[in-house]
Amino acid sequence: MSADLQFTPLEEIQSVYARVNATFKAGTTRPLSYRRHQLLQLARMLQENITAWEDASLADLGKQRQETTVTELTPIIQGSINAAESLEEWATPEKPKVEAWRSSWNTTIYHVPKGIVLLISPWNYPVILTFLGLIGAIAAGCPTVLKPSECTPHVAALIAELIPRYLDPAAYAVVNGAVDETKTLLDLQWAHIFFTGSTRIGRIVATAAAKHVTPVTLELGGKSPVIIAPDYDLELAAKRVLYGKVQNVGQLCVSPDYVLVPRSVYKPFLEAIKKTYASFFPVDPLDPEAKWGKIVNEPNYKRVKGLIGETKGEIILGGKWDDNRLRIALTIVAGVKLDDPLMDEEIFGPILPIIEVDDVDAAIQTVSDRPYPLVVYTFTNSKEVEEKVATRTNSGTIVMNDTQMQLAVHEMPFGGHGESGYGGYMGKDSYDIFTHRRGYINVPQEMEPFYAYRYLPYSEESYKVMTQGAHVPIPES
Repeated sequence: MSADLQFTPLEEIQSVYARVNATFKAGTTRPLSYRRHQLLQLARMLQENITAWEDASLADLGKQRQETTVTELTPIIQGSINAAESLEEWATPEKPKVEAWRSSWNTTIYHVPKGIVLLISPWNYPVILTFLGLIGAIAAGCPTVLKPSECTPHVAALIAELIPRYLDPAAYAVVNGAVDETKTLLDLQWAHIFFTGSTRIGRIVATAAAKHVTPVTLELGGKSPVIIAPDYDLELAAKRVLYGKVQNVGQLCVSPDYVLVPRSVYKPFLEAIKKTYASFFPVDPLDPEAKWGKIVNEPNYKRVKGLIGETKGEIILGGKWDDNRLRIALTIVAGVKLDDPLMDEEIFGPILPIIEVDDVDAAIQTVSDRPYPLVVYTFTNSKEVEEKVATRTNSGTIVMNDTQMQLAVHEMPFGGHGESGYGGYMGKDSYDIFTHRRGYINVPQEMEPFYAYRYLPYSEESYKVMTQGAHVPIPES
């Protein structure tokens, strides 16, 4: 496969924008039948080209075929079908309960599409993190321009090739490129911008959106911690933590970033990690037979490799690399302190620091003292510990006794909080992001006798009648 990616000429971006905008204004995407067809076409686009998507992911990231299909393709196929089957329910107007004196106003909340959407996706999971947002935009009736990451050129090229073959090209378009193309897109006025990526770029996107008062969904990252309680099965915890870390060689926003282990079980946990590591890698991780993925590009490879050289902790597993293939073995670092270089920013690679703390309370305090992460993982059988984590920490999500499995639950929103982003999506929440809840009332003429006191000129009598609501009794607290 060729890695050459054709960037969209800057002069064409305005015409792409004009095309999808005209489609929205024409009302093309509003009928539910249209949206349902596009959603099912999206599912077909993934299902009918599974091998091509696997090939592209393998070329860009060294991602193994099973991992690509399980973690990137299957959720989009199933999510598209679920949205198509749920459209009528999601789009049904709401009839809120109102006070009796307004009961004849036919108060209704309609779900209407916001307008045209810009969706900027990252390189680490370039398929699912492009199309999860698109599912919501299609379901909501919003034409969309997709900007895939140039760091995964094979996937980006495949997206550009297949979108116009399966979806309505008047409503859904792809712009490929890098900084200049993205800046050109951000200079335009959108109804909503959906961005997944780093906090640094997220700030740039939010600043650009503010010029047009454009709502934004930011799916960022952060250092997602793992807390190990002494009461939990340490071998099972080690297995589930490493499972989360090996996905896409740690290049995942919800990857376990560091592990906090109480002193009483610190050494046994390290032994459990070693045992699991040996079972995951019966051959050296850098051996081609290990089918271990690669770091996406040279700059990220140098960054991750540099972290291994800078840490003051003890490398107990891994710590090796292959400069020619941009591969770094899963590296476990023990004895890490909170001021270690590994603790400065999100690692986003195959390095797992393990930090010894006094006890669970100290672990919880460590998490609460740091910026809000995307997720807090905790391994415990104790309801008391679970309650402490829930009430004394903050994050986009809490996951008990596993890693990454929150991504399988489309019935609840996935998203960040604070520096890890804002705006949750998945399932109906994806639909809600791109939908405006438009209020409607119809005030009957028969109300007019009751309105006599609202009109000018005001009088003492009108004041007394119209201000009664300010003098209602307040219940005892």
